Amino acid sequence: GFVWVVRFPNNGLNLPLDEALPEGFLERVGGRGRVLEGWAPQAKILGHESTGGFVSHCGWNSVLEGMSFGVPIIALPMHLDQPINARLVENVGVGVEVTRDENGVLHGERLADLIKKVVVENGGELVRKTAAGMREKLISKGDEEIDEVREELMALIKNKH
Repeated sequence: GFVWVVRFPNNGLNLPLDEALPEGFLERVGGRGRVLEGWAPQAKILGHESTGGFVSHCGWNSVLEGMSFGVPIIALPMHLDQPINARLVENVGVGVEVTRDENGVLHGERLADLIKKVVVENGGELVRKTAAGMREKLISKGDEEIDEVREELMALIKNKH
């Protein structure tokens, strides 16, 4: 199953969720997942034992939450610091970034394949294990030392290049 939190840009269109999604999407999803509009308790979802992956735009708070719960991150950056954070996630090994084509277009098949690889297949085992290990590191460091952990992560990236 899945939880998909849909947030629309504040562009004045205010489309209802069922009109914004492909026709029949909500019916096809049925009981396999939940589609929520606007907001969801992200920490509660990430902390649930059945959460196998986190498709994230890679804002820094989302990256920290994903890592603190040991959930592998499927990085889907959009703008600002998100592409840098996505590289960090991938370089540290706690997630993978969805690649776009040469025109910058995201293809749904790539996203679906990557989710399947990270969450289900043997190929994602290392990412899952690394994400779980990062959770343990963050717990051992404690909340007050999160900036120190961030510096360690940045140093790891610099050393890889």
